[in-house]
Amino acid sequence: MLSVVRHRPSKSQWLEISGVTGLVLLSAALYLWALSRNGMGNAYYAAAVKSATVSWKAFLFGSLDPGSFITVDKPPFAFWVQALSARVFGFSSWSMLVPQALAGVATVAMVYLIVKRWLGRTAAFIAGLVMALTPIAVVIFRFNNPDAMLTFLLVAAAWAFWSALQKGSTWKLVICGSLVGLAFSTKMLEALVVLPAFVLVYLVFSRRRVLHRFLQIVAAGVAVVVGGGWWIALVYLWPAGSRPYIGGTSDNSALGLALSRTAGYLNSSTSGGPGGGPGGGVGGGGVGFGGVSGWLRMFNQQIGGQISWLLPLALLGLAAGICLYVRRGRKDLRLAGFLMWGLWTLAFVGVFSFAAGVLHPYYTVVLAPSIAALVGGGSVALWHLSSSRRWLAWLLPLGVAGSALWSCLLLRRVSSYSPNLGLVVAIAGLAVAVGLALVLARLIGGRMVRYALVSAAAACLLAGPSVYAYSSISRSVTGAFAAAGPASAGMDSGGMPSGGTPPSGALPQALSSSGSKNFTPPAGAPSAQYGNFTPPANFEMPAGGMGGATGGGNSVTVDSGLLKYLLAHQGTAKYLVAVQGADSAEPFILQTGKPVMAMGGFSGSDPCPTLAGFQKMVAAGEVHYVYVASNGDVGGAPGMAGSQSVMSWVTSHGKVVSSSQYGGKASGTLYYVG
Repeated sequence: MLSVVRHRPSKSQWLEISGVTGLVLLSAALYLWALSRNGMGNAYYAAAVKSATVSWKAFLFGSLDPGSFITVDKPPFAFWVQALSARVFGFSSWSMLVPQALAGVATVAMVYLIVKRWLGRTAAFIAGLVMALTPIAVVIFRFNNPDAMLTFLLVAAAWAFWSALQKGSTWKLVICGSLVGLAFSTKMLEALVVLPAFVLVYLVFSRRRVLHRFLQIVAAGVAVVVGGGWWIALVYLWPAGSRPYIGGTSDNSALGLALSRTAGYLNSSTSGGPGGGPGGGVGGGGVGFGGVSGWLRMFNQQIGGQISWLLPLALLGLAAGICLYVRRGRKDLRLAGFLMWGLWTLAFVGVFSFAAGVLHPYYTVVLAPSIAALVGGGSVALWHLSSSRRWLAWLLPLGVAGSALWSCLLLRRVSSYSPNLGLVVAIAGLAVAVGLALVLARLIGGRMVRYALVSAAAACLLAGPSVYAYSSISRSVTGAFAAAGPASAGMDSGGMPSGGTPPSGALPQALSSSGSKNFTPPAGAPSAQYGNFTPPANFEMPAGGMGGATGGGNSVTVDSGLLKYLLAHQGTAKYLVAVQGADSAEPFILQTGKPVMAMGGFSGSDPCPTLAGFQKMVAAGEVHYVYVASNGDVGGAPGMAGSQSVMSWVTSHGKVVSSSQYGGKASGTLYYVG
């Protein structure tokens, strides 16, 4: 008889299983715990998800409302995943956000697996831990912005790429290209920033013949075009009269959306909104949500606490890895890994540092995987370099001490943290650095001493990010300006820079008088930047940030009397009501699931509808009511020219519905237009 031999896992295998399980459980706890406290997150995108659960046409195009009047300012792939979850479990905060959280857990696991195949278990565990605890990752994987899916897809592409590089596999390289294409269908050209890293590393390090390499790259390039271009082709081929207007464009084309977003990065004067639409910085020159553009932008008040905790150590580790393996040439894939993650990091740092348009701090979440990989791999490389070449024994202690001091500075920026917290991290980091220097200089030794010092170093370096991560999950994060850390971490809790100014066209009705930050227009600012809105003397920023003025706001409720009146009097009209700008449309859509005409789209400035088009819709009975906010603009988007001609026609030809008919509590004016 044949006997079955069962092999028990070795001690090292049990250790790895325990480590991976711990990473998965940690990331699941961080990304899933009390997930519903974030509510609708970014209400602009939540409205699109809600609409996608009502209409498959809205699902296909990523329309803001179920009537598919206009799309959101992004391609729809990320919202498809959220909408499918909501269709299965019913639309709710949890069903919408849980795919984002699971994408985060999968991203941590994939970072571990890629780095393990590259440099082994120790580097992989460090990388996974850093990825899980990166503050902005903790926020974005609990939020409904498309950046979570973008990051997941790019890491999945890196996984396929590494498999292709190891085996010379064409089909895995094609999978890599397809995933980058899907990432393009998630957030347009930002996804393509990783391509130079993939192309250069494959051309240099692949073991295939040169011609074969080029042909494989061409095949992968075709996959990128197909994966990212099919939705653009669909929009182009679909008759414009029977599909929604493509939001965020002036020409109603998906290609125009991609090009306008590129222009937004290059041209600081490009107008646009803060929630991710194409646009320029606040005040020009890249000043605003991401601070002033320049070499040190990743370390400034707005972005530093989100992503930069271990960026210096990652760059030091990159240099150490190249120094350690460069002599072994292109046959050593350890060097290839450092170059891949290094080019990924440097490319995104360069793009974000010098982007002239709107740069939200949460965009930097795509840096988290590469920084994590370089910290994990770089720490191992620094150890080997410092221990094998005694004259370089100071490198690793320097990296630990420098990172601890930088953590101290970041923590001391936050008024709600104890000043002693950063001081403790700095002192502990310096002490650990001294201990590591003594070990690497072989003045003290012993396995337990090394293990204790390495563990202490990890604790010191991750203390700051861990505090920021806990602060992020212990409060609700809503609105268009998602940011990690407590509300006082150099940003309002919604992500508006402290003491900053709102972007062009900010909606005053979304701003509360109970805020924490006084708003003063910048000296010499052109009056057109603020339209016809003059802030009152007691005007303040809300404690939760701007909450998505000009789209993506916290406002997910609308006066119940007004809502009941509109529902009772909609009749056969296609649209429940017309408003200007997405910010005003969101609460109607989220509460009713009815078609709502968001004239002007995300920021209220899209040229949709034209006056003639609106009059035709009124004549056809598609819309009966227009709600005008109390400041005199449709939906309250001051200074936005997209629908001003429609506004003038509404106020001159429409019939005012007395507020007494719906309770008299709504602050705006309701017009009946036919």
